[in-house]
Amino acid sequence: MSKDVVTNIILRDDEDYIINMGPQHPSTHGVLRLEVCLNGETVKYVVPHIGYIHRGIEKMCEYDTYKQIIHLTDRMDYLSAHMNNEAVSLLVENALGIEVPERVKYIRAALNELNRIASHHLWWSAFGMDLGALTTFFYGLRDREKILDIFDESFGSRLLHSFVTPGGLMHDVHPNFRKNIMEFVKYFRKKLPEYKKLLTDNIIFQNRTKGIGVMTKETAIAFGVTGPSGRGSGFSCDVRKIAPYGIYDQLEFNEVLYTNGDSFDRYMVRMDEMVESMNLLEQIVDKMPEGTEFTAKMKPIVKLPEGEYFQRVETARGELDVFVVSDGKKHPYRMRFRSPNFSNMFTLNILGRGLKIADLVAISGSLDLVIPDIDR
Repeated sequence: MSKDVVTNIILRDDEDYIINMGPQHPSTHGVLRLEVCLNGETVKYVVPHIGYIHRGIEKMCEYDTYKQIIHLTDRMDYLSAHMNNEAVSLLVENALGIEVPERVKYIRAALNELNRIASHHLWWSAFGMDLGALTTFFYGLRDREKILDIFDESFGSRLLHSFVTPGGLMHDVHPNFRKNIMEFVKYFRKKLPEYKKLLTDNIIFQNRTKGIGVMTKETAIAFGVTGPSGRGSGFSCDVRKIAPYGIYDQLEFNEVLYTNGDSFDRYMVRMDEMVESMNLLEQIVDKMPEGTEFTAKMKPIVKLPEGEYFQRVETARGELDVFVVSDGKKHPYRMRFRSPNFSNMFTLNILGRGLKIADLVAISGSLDLVIPDIDR
């Protein structure tokens, strides 16, 4: 008998057996291996094994200029590409004391909220499919296409954008940008009742998620769980509220909080956040200044003064922190990302113990993990 390093208790006996979920598995949402110890169908412990697609992004940043780093941030949480781009851009702008045009701030906020809804779309589609509701995948991707078309029209890319850069944007958005946003909001408000009827109110789905994978507020704080997964446990952690950036302090929106901490509450946070994002988009479009400004004046080669710099933003999965140590050269001496997915994922052992292996699929889906954000 031995002690497990994760739980620090004696775990295995002769009737236990180990299975591997992943590294390539329909319910792991990426190249992730979960070492699961089972007694029958009951989960005794879960050990996540990561690193299957590690690319050394933080080390690569030490050899890239600050503008080149933007392209690497796309490849972390690829479903939050705009937010990742803005995190590095804001850090550089604040370090140099650069004020971007007001119109750029509104465009960035619009892109963030569109990106958030598109990310939650894909999560909803896959989460339902994980639990046997195949139709959700078709409904969710159908509506997500509306957002991707807006992205495609403005900058020719649907997933990895690199459109937000230090000083502003790569170029101006398409003249139809505002009109298309309002058309999408009008369209999507009518579709949410379909989502509710199809999945939210489905009694089978509710039985699979309510009371399953309960994360207390104390656990969320102890593990550093942020984003919708933390707010589903009543942990107020929305960076847009607690440390506003861009124009978020000028907009009215609610931080969505639920208190049960189970898989269903984590689901409901994201469903309500899509509504809040639509409300934000309406305000942004209404207040966005006219004009064609899309960048501030910057030198071709960006060099940060010697020192340490920090920036945080709210991505679709939680708080992304960027820390830079500069020695005054055109590339950082050291760059570190603190991404939300790592902390969120390592609660699986706490949330899954004592439940059935089928419940582990529901819990994993409710955390909305993007593995490349962990394997940097």
